Amino acid sequence: MIELKTPKEIEAMKPAGRFVGGILRDLKDFTKVGTNLLEIDEFVHKRIVDRKGATSCYVDYAPDFGTGPFAHYICTSVNDAVLHGVPYDYNLKDGDLISLDLAINVDGWVADSAISFCVGTQHPDDLRLIKCTEEALEAGIAAAQPGNRLGDVSCAVGDVAREYGYPINLEFGGHGVGRIMHGDPHVPNDGRAHHGYKLRPGLVIAIEPWFLKTTDEIYQDPKDGWTLKSEDGSRGAHSEHTIAITENGPEILTVRD
Repeated sequence: MIELKTPKEIEAMKPAGRFVGGILRDLKDFTKVGTNLLEIDEFVHKRIVDRKGATSCYVDYAPDFGTGPFAHYICTSVNDAVLHGVPYDYNLKDGDLISLDLAINVDGWVADSAISFCVGTQHPDDLRLIKCTEEALEAGIAAAQPGNRLGDVSCAVGDVAREYGYPINLEFGGHGVGRIMHGDPHVPNDGRAHHGYKLRPGLVIAIEPWFLKTTDEIYQDPKDGWTLKSEDGSRGAHSEHTIAITENGPEILTVRD
């Protein structure tokens, strides 16, 4: 069921958004060549412990698309991994592309956001892929105007991917956010403009473009039962914000400045 938030409830969601956005901003500075993925996980764990009213949305999370409880505090997807990456004992190498996806509950409200960036050497192909996800996110947010349709958001995201020439997977996408991490509606990364649910003030959604360089086919890593990787080994990138639709247009809740 799609739930609309009151202006007061949207205000109550902002601390969670700022907390998540701030952690991702700090992690981008923290993460270097040689940083271990488990160190990133522990960084988030400590921040949650130190924040009154904050709890992880990932620890013990066990939806039908994973295998057992997730058991970590952040998703760390490296190179050909693009979603749901489980932190493990791996030291990042020069030239790695990492995507960090983070959802935290603060005082009963959830915020969800993701960033991708290069570690050490920045390869032009990786930067182009990351830029595509960021521009697609911006386009999706711009289309999230009251009175528009959900298809307008999805179409705006998909149009950017097509301009760049990247294939689009519709299996995983954005979603409603509120008291829970994953709620209605589903926000696919492509769609038909002027179709679907009519956007109304009070709707809070996560828009999350993710693309792979040369395929739209993914598989679940059997080693951990969670990490989604490209079928052909090509790299992926992922950008995400939680936004609220207001009378004055979309407002980003997971700000990083």
